[in-house]
Amino acid sequence: MEVFKESYSLITRFLAKSLDYISDDEVSRFLELISRTYRENKKVLVIGAGRSGLVGRAFAMRLMHMGFRVYVLGETIVPALNNGDVVIAISGSGRTKLVVTAAEVAKSIGASVISLTSYPDSPLGKVSDLVIQIPGRTKISVEDDYNIRQLIGMYEPLAPLGTLFEITALVFLDSVVSELMKILGKTEDDLKRMHANIEI
Repeated sequence: MEVFKESYSLITRFLAKSLDYISDDEVSRFLELISRTYRENKKVLVIGAGRSGLVGRAFAMRLMHMGFRVYVLGETIVPALNNGDVVIAISGSGRTKLVVTAAEVAKSIGASVISLTSYPDSPLGKVSDLVIQIPGRTKISVEDDYNIRQLIGMYEPLAPLGTLFEITALVFLDSVVSELMKILGKTEDDLKRMHANIEI
């Protein structure tokens, strides 16, 4: 149980400190772009691979509950993107080939690309219209990564690979959902009405 408790403590400590590293300006621009997408009835396409993809799916689900036209790359029901649609691309390293390639194609079509990554200067960051820098140790991190050392003091195998990025991205996006509900005048009852009612 010792490792479990150490890991739990490290992750929650990291989350508590990570807010200081997230730009208010980036969050405001993100909220503005997403709100406009809703008001103009544009599409949102969420892209991510592996665990980052699961984080993206959770966010897409909440956007659907709020009434967005939202899709997840890889599903058979994804329609064509058009000029003015928005892509949300999630990759801790900013180098995941599937995510970068899809973002490049979306950009060429005229969609706006918003990325969540720990590396703004990565290939994904460079193709994006807006980069939300999410702190977190990723699977490509090296031990001298200054920001992470400042947040947790050291590397430990208590949050392996991209765990810190993925959990921070999830908390970030769930917090965005709460702010979007306020901006768009949505209540929890509104979301419940869109929640799945055929469940096993």
